Amino acid sequence: MFGYNGKVLRVNLSEESIKVEPLDLETAQKYIGARGLGVKTFIGEVDPKVDALSPENKFIIATGPITAAPMPTSGRYMVVTKAPLTGTIAISNSGGKWGAELKRTGYDMVILEGRAEKPVYKYY
Repeated sequence: MFGYNGKVLRVNLSEESIKVEPLDLETAQKYIGARGLGVKTFIGEVDPKVDALSPENKFIIATGPITAAPMPTSGRYMVVTKAPLTGTIAISNSGGKWGAELKRTGYDMVILEGRAEKPVYKYY
């Protein structure tokens, strides 16, 4: 599996909604990789002045074009959000099976936004 699936899963906790959106493939190819795609999406959707702990902040999980490829270390994914400590973009890279499993679901990125009134879990 190389490339992109072309789908983004958007979970809005305030509205209790889940939407499937098309991935902008031109942007994905221009800002190649999970880090580039995640940061570009974050910058395009989140006001830089937003408080990191507010519902306007977003939590983006992105995979790259070689995530889930049949080769070592291809299970990588990135998490992008605004850090409460520094007030800047926080980017975390992780590996293992989770990134590959996300990609195998057919999504390239998950965007979590809003704030739930009480603790919830989403099963989709």
